[in-house]
Amino acid sequence: MNVALLYFDGCPNWRLAQARLRQALTLVGRLDDAVDLVAVRTEEEARERGFPGSPTIRVNGRDPFPHGGTHGLACRVYPTSEGLAGAPTVDQLVRALTEA
Repeated sequence: MNVALLYFDGCPNWRLAQARLRQALTLVGRLDDAVDLVAVRTEEEARERGFPGSPTIRVNGRDPFPHGGTHGLACRVYPTSEGLAGAPTVDQLVRALTEA
């Protein structure tokens, strides 16, 4: 399984997403799978990568979380059972990894 975490330094939420992603990988028995950290540095790079904001998680090249289609250097929000959040929950990530 290929897992990538795309982020930009101006958004602190990618660190929370990284921690939750490691928890989710552990829960699905894939702790040894590497998470590729991909820094997005410019607006042009964001457009080229189809980067809808930080953090973006891709599993096998696919973003398992629907987004509005905008791209750029901004913090992304995710709908969760507790409301909008800066990163998916561990449960959401487990589901995404399991379905991949």
